[in-house]
Amino acid sequence: MVIIILLGGILAGGLGSITGLGGGMVIVPLLTLGFHLPIPQAVGVSLLGVIATSTGAAPRFVGTGMNNVRAGLFLQVAASSGALAGAWAAHLLPERTLFIVFGVVLAFASALSFKSMPSDVAGARESSPLALKLRLNSKYEQQGEWVPYHVTRVLPGFSVMIGAGFLSALLGIGSGAFKVLAMDRLMKIPFRVSTATSNFMIGMTAATSAGFYLTHGDTPPLIAGAVVLGVLVGSYAGAHVLAGARVRTLRQVFTVVLILVALQMLAKGLGLPL
Repeated sequence: MVIIILLGGILAGGLGSITGLGGGMVIVPLLTLGFHLPIPQAVGVSLLGVIATSTGAAPRFVGTGMNNVRAGLFLQVAASSGALAGAWAAHLLPERTLFIVFGVVLAFASALSFKSMPSDVAGARESSPLALKLRLNSKYEQQGEWVPYHVTRVLPGFSVMIGAGFLSALLGIGSGAFKVLAMDRLMKIPFRVSTATSNFMIGMTAATSAGFYLTHGDTPPLIAGAVVLGVLVGSYAGAHVLAGARVRTLRQVFTVVLILVALQMLAKGLGLPL
């Protein structure tokens, strides 16, 4: 059992760091479907795994500019606020309804994400006034060259982060899908930077709500330890893949994962076998 969970953690960490999603979409189904763990416990363990994903992946991007720390910290204010609300609502809202809504939104997001955009590499054409005021513009290293980029639509991106944090605490999946899409599609931050910055943020978002599950006894030590160890190994390896992978390939992997998670959420909400 522990070995299977450890291997599942490695897979979750690798996939989570490459796509910026956090890996919870592997951990939660593995624990609930494979080991019949109650959903609150699976979510609690998954949040610890998301923290481990961020911890294992983030150091790889130090000095490369791929992690926009200033933008990440600003957006994290919204994500953490949403996470606190999500942790409080976790045992109050109808679970099946949430799964259905989340699945529909992710299916729509996957359709938006599939097509490449000019901003994938170069970012926005010009910065919005708020982005200039907050100094969110930056540059990142790609193939030995530094690529400067602009940022726009800061407030819409900030608003989406509130929902991302809420869903992270509620479903334990890291909500990197919404974080990446908000930065990539709305704020026009280059896709590689969006993914790396999401990896930086998901750990803080998960940590905001993980304490709620810890105090309620929803993190079995043996299972949590195996997941965290596996995720650390997988996320470290995945971060190295992310640094050298083609943007088109990253976007395709990201879209496929979104579709799979959407189907999984819809099936749970509708009571269908997975």
